[in-house]
This record gives sequence, structure tokens and C-alpha cells, in this order.
Amino acid sequence: MNIQTQYNYEKIWTNTNEKDLLRIIEEEIGDADPKGTLLYVKEAIKNGKVLSIGECKFRIELKVSGEKSV
Repeated sequence: MNIQTQYNYEKIWTNTNEKDLLRIIEEEIGDADPKGTLLYVKEAIKNGKVLSIGECKFRIELKVSGEKSV
């Protein structure tokens, strides 16, 4: 599962690795459990929903119809 992020001030979505996802979540929620929150994010977005935490939005990478994976 590829997760994309977008801050409120950005116009494009960016593919983000798990290490950076944990850092972003920690910045947004402070002392709460970032690993548990990441599990929640993965579960919430797996069906195409967009989830916002603080100033950042998370979604699963959208595949364009006809696009081939390399």
C-alpha cells in the first residue's frame, strides 16, 4: 500500500515512506501513539477515503486507469 500525503498549503499529493509518515504523524499529534495512529490511518484510507490529521491529509495512492506498474 502506497500512502500519499498533502499538507493544507500544498497543491499536489506526495508518495511518503513509512518512516516519514511516522514523523509527520508525531508532528501533528504530539505525544500520542504515532505507530497506533499510523495503523488507524492505513485502515481508514484503504477503501479510498481521505483522512486529515492536523494540517496533513492522507490517502492511498490512486492508480490511473490503464497505467502499468513498473
